[in-house]
Amino acid sequence: MDNFQKFIPVTFILFASLTGFGFGYSIIKGPVNATVLAGSEARFNCTVSQGWKIIIWLLNGNAVFTTTHAGGAVVTMPRFTQQNYTSGENFTSELIIHNVQQNDSGKIECSIQIGVSNSYAFLSVQVNGSLFIKDHNSAVRKNETIEIVCEALGWAPAPDMTWMINNSFVDKSRYVTNHSQGSNDLHNEVSTLTLTPMANETLTCLAYIEALPKPQNATVTLIVQDSLAESTYQKELRKVSTKKTNDGSVKTRRSSGNENSGYSPEDPVYTKQMPRIAPLPPMASNFYRTEEDLEVSSPSEVPYKVQQNRVSPRRLTDYPVNPRKIRNMTLV
Repeated sequence: MDNFQKFIPVTFILFASLTGFGFGYSIIKGPVNATVLAGSEARFNCTVSQGWKIIIWLLNGNAVFTTTHAGGAVVTMPRFTQQNYTSGENFTSELIIHNVQQNDSGKIECSIQIGVSNSYAFLSVQVNGSLFIKDHNSAVRKNETIEIVCEALGWAPAPDMTWMINNSFVDKSRYVTNHSQGSNDLHNEVSTLTLTPMANETLTCLAYIEALPKPQNATVTLIVQDSLAESTYQKELRKVSTKKTNDGSVKTRRSSGNENSGYSPEDPVYTKQMPRIAPLPPMASNFYRTEEDLEVSSPSEVPYKVQQNRVSPRRLTDYPVNPRKIRNMTLV
């Protein structure tokens, strides 16, 4: 009985002291969900009643910013800052997350440390990647069915793909969109539109995610012609054909060259008088001999019959060298 009576005053004193240190205030309005683009800012508000002592902001369970009534803001991470507002007896702490990254996505909590549930919201960070229409010839043949391909690469989450023709939305049955997983938890989308243009048309491919204020788009204009100019492939074939024809003409001209009228044939009399060079005698089996053993015979000492029986070495051109005249031929 005595112990119980002693416990009541202690409990009352503890409760009074906690109330005096701020346990009488509460969160009037907590943060709300936010969806932002990577690289931008995210903002969350937490409004508390008069008498507050401390507000702690947490991201995915980790304290990222603290502010106290007595000492002001306590910055623990440079990317997290605060702006504050006072309205009557209420105080609002606005948490600002600068340069948000994809891994910042998660649960944002506002805590006032008095044993009541924290007020929380969720942050979603999205990534808008690239969007382009793949290389396509802008000139097309009238009444010809073609396919236009649009690629969205490096998005999070995967974007919604749509098409417009001359500023009017295209029915979904006219295009097909395929999804693939990219790197770093990013997504790729490829949308293929099939159409048969009858006149000039402007095609617009659109990709949309929640964080974008308006869809990202890529545009191409089709010029419809009754008959297209020759293609690049046809031009190359024509060049090759022309080259072959020119080469044949050059060969024909070379084979049908004109005779040089200034050329005169060699004098037949002089040609007969030109002495021919006698071939060398066969090499002896014993090449190395002394100077005394060497025998040299002049052409006059060689028997005439032996000279007649010898076969002169075959030459490519059997014309004697004529120092007086040179034969020239000019190709035309």
